[in-house]
Amino acid sequence: MNTTRQLRVRYFASLREQARTNEETIRTTAGTPAALWEDLRQRHHFTAHLDALRVAVNEEFVPATQPLQDGDTVAFIPPVAGG
Repeated sequence: MNTTRQLRVRYFASLREQARTNEETIRTTAGTPAALWEDLRQRHHFTAHLDALRVAVNEEFVPATQPLQDGDTVAFIPPVAGG
């Protein structure tokens, strides 16, 4: 079943630059962060692969296979360098 969910998506570091926003609200049928990432990669032409990112849902780090619920906030966090 393809349930449509409204999600708040937050981007950090290089992803924020590529998306040209730090967050957006979207409607999607993606049921996991992994599926959502594939949709967002096409939308924003992201170059990062999911295995290089940390994923958080509702401010808790989760595996990319975590089921998403309507109203969730999903954050994709790339590795950052600095000191």
